[in-house]
Amino acid sequence: MLAVQGSKGDSKRLLKDTFFILMGIFAAAFGLESFLLPNVFIDGGVTGISLLVSEVTAAPLWILIVLINLPFIFMGYKVIGKQFALKTAIAILGLALTLVLIQFPEVTQDKLLVAVFGGFFLGAGIGLSIRGGSVLDGTEVLAIFLSRKWGVKIGDIIILVNVIIFLAAAYLLSIESALYSMLTYLAASKTLDFVVEGIEEYTGVTIISKKSEEIRKMIVEKMGRGLTIYEAKGGYGSQGEQNEYNVIYTVITRLEIRKLHSEIDKIDNSAFVVMSSINDTRGGMVKKRFLDS
Repeated sequence: MLAVQGSKGDSKRLLKDTFFILMGIFAAAFGLESFLLPNVFIDGGVTGISLLVSEVTAAPLWILIVLINLPFIFMGYKVIGKQFALKTAIAILGLALTLVLIQFPEVTQDKLLVAVFGGFFLGAGIGLSIRGGSVLDGTEVLAIFLSRKWGVKIGDIIILVNVIIFLAAAYLLSIESALYSMLTYLAASKTLDFVVEGIEEYTGVTIISKKSEEIRKMIVEKMGRGLTIYEAKGGYGSQGEQNEYNVIYTVITRLEIRKLHSEIDKIDNSAFVVMSSINDTRGGMVKKRFLDS
C-alpha cells in the first residue's frame, strides 16, 4: 500500500515538474523572440552571453544556448546531482528546439517595453524551470560551484559575471544597448524571485517578553498561528546579570506584521521583537491559514 502511494506521489511530482519546465521554456522563448532578439537586447548570465555572441558572430542562438550551457550542466551533475543535471539538459534542449521550431511574432519596438517585458518573460521562464527542478541558465550553477570551491558568496559571483557581460555589451554593441540590457536583467531577476519565492513573503518573528504567556495566547487565539517556545537565559547590564525567560518564535505573512505589532504593544510595549525574511515554509499552520483567509 505504501509503495502504491509513493508511486502515485512520484508520478504527481513528475507531472508537476514537467508542467513547470514546459511553461518555463515557452515563456523564455517568447521573451527572447518577441522582445529581445529583434531589438538587439541582451540579459545577464549564460543567456546574456549567448545573446551577445549571437549578435556579434551571427551564430544561431539555439546552438549557442546549448553549447555554452554544456559545462554548467556538468557542474550541476557534480554539485547538485544526476536528476537535476538531467532535467536541466532536457529543459535547455527544449528551449533550443522551441527557438528553432516556433516563430513568435515581434510584439513591440518600444525600447522601454522591450527591456521590461522581455526581462519579465525571460525571468518568468527561468523561474518556472527552477520550480520544476531545473534551470535554463547555468549562472546559478556556476555561482554555487565557485562558492563551494573558493568560499565566496553566490550573489557576489553572479554580480561579477553580469558586470563583465554588460561591460562587453557596452564595448561590442553600444552603451545605450548595454543600459537597456541592464534594465532587462533587473526585470528578469525580480520576476524570477517572484516566481520562485512566491507572493506570500513569510516572516519569522522572535519575541522576548516578561509577558510571554499572554503573548503566546494572543498569537494562538487572535492570530491563529502556531509557535515554538524556547527556554532561555539572558545576560545584560554591567554585572552581566542572568535571568530566565521564554522565547517565542512564530511565522507570519507580511500582511499580518502590522497586526502582530499592534497586539504585542497592547500586552508589552517593551517586548524585544526580531523579524527575518523567509523565502518559503512547508507544513504547519501558515499556508493553510493564508489560503483559508
